[in-house]
Amino acid sequence: MSLYNFEARRVYVDMPLHSALDIEASADQVNYLVNVLRLKQGDTTLLFNGIDGEWLAKITEATRKKCVLTLEKQVRPQPQKTELWYAFAPIKSARLDYMVQKAVEMGASRLIPVLTQRTQGTRLKLERIRANVIEAAEQCGILCLAEVEQEVKLEPFLQRCEALKTVSIIFCDENSAVNNPLSAVKQALGTIPCVLIGPEGGFNEAERITIIKVPNTISISLGPRILRADTAAVAALTAVQCAIGDWG
Repeated sequence: MSLYNFEARRVYVDMPLHSALDIEASADQVNYLVNVLRLKQGDTTLLFNGIDGEWLAKITEATRKKCVLTLEKQVRPQPQKTELWYAFAPIKSARLDYMVQKAVEMGASRLIPVLTQRTQGTRLKLERIRANVIEAAEQCGILCLAEVEQEVKLEPFLQRCEALKTVSIIFCDENSAVNNPLSAVKQALGTIPCVLIGPEGGFNEAERITIIKVPNTISISLGPRILRADTAAVAALTAVQCAIGDWG
């Protein structure tokens, strides 16, 4: 694998990308490219849309209020999407931003907010979550954007996973015996792994029993320490990538 250019400036655009296409940047993108990065006519940046790979674009017009980019060539093809779901009980805004960004960096392909009895943040701003997905992808060279689903209550979510039959729920259970999670996660090989993290305070006992009863549920421990939800997300997704993901 070739080394990635971490100095490259990347911008997400919501439109098809192809050679010789002229794109007029949005107001936010103009501010970022022209006023923050101080790019000028003749400079280049990278564009992606989550579908058509990554493209080199030259700035052909740049003013304080307008920026036009012309696509020159594709520099990276769109990779095949790897399925790794992340289901989580929403938490407070600032920590939710962090958790979403880290989940995207760790390779999550689908983000599913799950409402539980102890969930505190039930009024989600999905556009804010999507904005964090895009920001993480821009900063980390990611080409496949994670999909953000509408929030769903725990029981319908579990019913959906059971009906699909191709999904393994990797249940991060603080009551599970403290064993090596990598060995347990390997049971999900050949299915779509779905990491499930509970709210602050954890799942109640009735929810825990319901989750365990769902076929293809794998209970894992994240060690003897009590982890905050955002920390547990990184730990669990790391275990998945080490055991059955693209780190192998």
